[in-house]
Amino acid sequence: MLALTFASATTVALVIARIVVTHNIHYGFLIWNLFLAWLPMMFALLACEKFRGGEPRNWRFAALAGAWLLFFPNAPYIFTDFIHLVHGPYRQFWVDLTLILMCALTGLVLGFVSLYLMQSLVRQRFGQIASWLFIAGVAGLSGFGIYLGRFLRLNSWDIIAKPVKLYNGISTCAANPMANSHTFTFPLLFGTFIFLAYVMLYTLTHLPRPEMAVIPRRELPGPA
Repeated sequence: MLALTFASATTVALVIARIVVTHNIHYGFLIWNLFLAWLPMMFALLACEKFRGGEPRNWRFAALAGAWLLFFPNAPYIFTDFIHLVHGPYRQFWVDLTLILMCALTGLVLGFVSLYLMQSLVRQRFGQIASWLFIAGVAGLSGFGIYLGRFLRLNSWDIIAKPVKLYNGISTCAANPMANSHTFTFPLLFGTFIFLAYVMLYTLTHLPRPEMAVIPRRELPGPA
């Protein structure tokens, strides 16, 4: 949490510095998107607290878990903000690329930490295999959620604010998913990216410590 807070604060400070220097608030959306990436972390922490408090079937736990799933796509969504580089001034290309990359990486790690917390709850209740099926399912749903956000401009809270628009968007995609190449390929590829990235990060965080990974050298037998 300390590392993520430090990374977020540093990124926000750099975005504010860009706004001050360029007198352009366009990239201020990165601060908002980073804030949204923190929401699944908060919901996951609260859900874990309810679970450990012996309330896994309580409606509050279900609401927190549902809110986490609803807002989770906001964490990896920041990677799609690279599209703004196409329309930005070339002289600031590398600065803007670095800022978006910092926000995207911070958001992705925030999302993955929250995903790890939720996976641990599923593993405790249903076992290891179910927990990885859970990861695959969340990755697939997130890919579709990011598609809804980037191409249909729908937000997580539209399930309450604009339920009809959300329903129409989802039903249109479900009725004819092959009508537009983005409808099928983008969610599939982005979901695959989320799954593989999580697997790699999970593997890195579960590597043995260096002193434990050293293979002791066997002593050669001496002369008889």
